[in-house]
Amino acid sequence: PVCHVQPHGHAAKSAGSRIGSRILGSSAALPPILGLSSLSPLRGTHRSRSLRGVAFPRVSMVAGDGDEGILELQNGSDIRGYAVASPGGKPVSLTDDRLRRMGFGFAALIKEKFEESHPEGMRDDKVFTVAVGRDSRISGQRVSDAFVDGLTSAGCNVVQVGLSTTPAMFKSTCLDGFGTDAGVMITASHLPFDRNGLKFFLPGGGLAKQDISRILEVAKSPSFQDARVSSAVGAVTEKDLLSAYAEDLVETIREGAQQGDRPLEGLRVIVDAGNGCGGFFVDRVLEPLGADTTGSQFLEPDGMFPNHIPNPEDHQAMQAARSATLENKADLGIIFDTDVDRAGAVDASGEEINRNRLIALTGAIVLEEHPGTTIVTDSVTSNGLTSFIKGLGGKHHRFKRGYKNVIEEAVRLSEEEGEPSFLAMETSGHGAQADNAWLDDGAYTVVKLLIKMAQLRRENKGLMSLIEALEEPVEMTELRFKLTNTKDFAVDGGKILKAIKRYAADHEDWEVVSPNYEGVRVQIGSTWFLLRMSLHDPIMALNMESEEKGGTVAAAVALEDFLETFSDLVDISPLSQMVDVAQGDEECAIPEDDEAPDGWQCIINALQKDNDDLRKKVAELEARIK
Repeated sequence: PVCHVQPHGHAAKSAGSRIGSRILGSSAALPPILGLSSLSPLRGTHRSRSLRGVAFPRVSMVAGDGDEGILELQNGSDIRGYAVASPGGKPVSLTDDRLRRMGFGFAALIKEKFEESHPEGMRDDKVFTVAVGRDSRISGQRVSDAFVDGLTSAGCNVVQVGLSTTPAMFKSTCLDGFGTDAGVMITASHLPFDRNGLKFFLPGGGLAKQDISRILEVAKSPSFQDARVSSAVGAVTEKDLLSAYAEDLVETIREGAQQGDRPLEGLRVIVDAGNGCGGFFVDRVLEPLGADTTGSQFLEPDGMFPNHIPNPEDHQAMQAARSATLENKADLGIIFDTDVDRAGAVDASGEEINRNRLIALTGAIVLEEHPGTTIVTDSVTSNGLTSFIKGLGGKHHRFKRGYKNVIEEAVRLSEEEGEPSFLAMETSGHGAQADNAWLDDGAYTVVKLLIKMAQLRRENKGLMSLIEALEEPVEMTELRFKLTNTKDFAVDGGKILKAIKRYAADHEDWEVVSPNYEGVRVQIGSTWFLLRMSLHDPIMALNMESEEKGGTVAAAVALEDFLETFSDLVDISPLSQMVDVAQGDEECAIPEDDEAPDGWQCIINALQKDNDDLRKKVAELEARIK
């Protein structure tokens, strides 16, 4: 098997591209991109496929058959549900029976995908092998055992790799010594301890939504066991994947930095793993490269996440990483989410490197390697980021939320539009690069930062010198509004978006931004807002940014007047609370934890420039209210 490579067919030649070039070589054939190709119908008549010369029935998916509730576990391009019964929590939805059925469903999908890409047929002795790993959640072992039971009962061999990361599970399909037919990561990212889920990979990349639907349709069917891909029960073996993955990262940094075996010697780099799976980066990546990791914290896997949520977007998590960086006088602080497909950082002065800053920094590195190319981001990035990328000679393509959307758009631009792209990144910290097989990989994002950090040290410069020209907003906020009709929420949300577009067109100082691929983005002087639908839930999200103080509040007042006319469709109380507090009509109590209501959090965000200025701004707000 080969890793999913750069869509433009360019051989990986830039610093840090070892992973793609070593596995593939310059003459490797480009594999099909999963998620962009069509999938066979999910429902249909009972038909047969030829397998090893034997008629093998395809499972018939008839509406109404079996466990309908299992279909609700789909979360876009992965599966998520409740895996632990907790006081006041929801019933366990990831049951052993359902997980076993999913094993059969994934086995069926592997076979179907293999047949699509191998029209010549399969060898008589072909047995599919699947690597299965998990994060630190307390339900991980149970979920893994039940799912593996389904895979082996369906005739797949399984390689159990234990604690792992999401990027490593994809690499199981192409790293030396592995070369599995598929990989599965059991994780629910940064969600609470009682959740869990499954992410799936084939040699062409992560699965698309229709692939997940196929897995669950098979799992739902009473005849799910007809999806068996071999008459024999599969075998289970154990192997250390994380060390092989880490070794590849180490060699990538050595080759990129070009400073011998210990290019990070003399640098102090700390990691905050938040008790997720990112602790391996300390002893298996940083220390072999010579870095001093004194001050790294929360490296021990603990599925209860006792210190903070492993999430680069979380305020408490970033403050913990920032404090550790400053207290230990580190040159760089790194923070990962639970399964290490997202990352953030903190520089030596305590400046947080996330959201627009992380995209700008990574973009500066990529544009140095691939001048004039396009950087694809999600829809909520700042105007300042667009100007920054343009100033470096690149093009900013602002697309939709959802890391799969961003990645697939970068691939589409490269393959279909002749517009080369080498970086796709969300403000959430999800980032993928063409030089790394378009894999959503937080560790690889950090690898690129470390390579550049080692190079800049020769010039007595730091990473932040690369983004000195980045203009940042004075105010920023995100609010979320619940749509009242949870059944037809997409219809109601669509009505509101069409209406606000007409409303904006009637206002001389409101400019509807185009092109725009998600929701409605409006520029009002030095302030912009984006009203959009949530990807999966009956929620509307409102993002606002302003280059001047008070700009977001002024926009909020105008939007409140408009949205009140849709009070039967959407609850805008967070927006109303923001307006009332900003105008001094309502008091707020300081929240005791990060579970503060949306209204309070939006006020904090709207009146602050940076998270490290939080206490000062809250004090100002309280004084003004009193």
